[in-house]
Amino acid sequence: MTNEIRGPLQLPARREDIELTTADGLTLVGELALPAESEPVATLVTLHPLPTAGGFMDSHILRKAAARLPALADLAVLRFNTRGTTSPRGTSDGAFDGGALEQFDVAAAMEFVHARALPRPWLLGWSFGTELALKYGRDHAIEGIILLSPPLHRATDEEVAAWAEADREVVVLVPEFDDYLRPAEAEKRFASIPHARLIPVEGGKHLWVGETQTRRVLTEVVAAVNPSALPLPTHWSDDS
Repeated sequence: MTNEIRGPLQLPARREDIELTTADGLTLVGELALPAESEPVATLVTLHPLPTAGGFMDSHILRKAAARLPALADLAVLRFNTRGTTSPRGTSDGAFDGGALEQFDVAAAMEFVHARALPRPWLLGWSFGTELALKYGRDHAIEGIILLSPPLHRATDEEVAAWAEADREVVVLVPEFDDYLRPAEAEKRFASIPHARLIPVEGGKHLWVGETQTRRVLTEVVAAVNPSALPLPTHWSDDS
């Protein structure tokens, strides 16, 4: 039987509930999804939107990345709830700290990646998660960052500009109709990073609602991390 890949469809993968331990003693809950029958070629460490506005590890783009990309692009996808955040997986210890103590959450995820020898890690941040990637990503051994709908509320101009000296890729997806930062302004705000690749997404909105926007986002993620897997299939056979 062949199914269209859309909505909540979950493709085959090895899925493992995990826990991360932060340097300040908290336990964070999460999930690791790996290709079902092979080793991953790269790793996405996902950073979710603002928890005080409903963001968590199951925010739909991140959930669909974990549901699809291990099978479609041979990627490992690590999702977790930052401190004080709740999802069906559970609640992470601690309390939301506005992006400050969350630096320990990012570090805990990267320590897990190192301990498990997961290959070629990238940070994939969405909204609030982009702030964490920009503020703390340079502290870790990553290949690059992918920013979805960056609001640039918490990351300072200095923290953004510091990526100009970093030998890491910077990919920025900016929705045409974003609530916080639209393409023209984003060009100015990211101009301090000469190698940043800014991708305006026509018709896009901050929450990337709809299958068309989901596919566009996941395609751009794979284009950065494992372009040989493109184009991403739109259908999946049970015999695949």
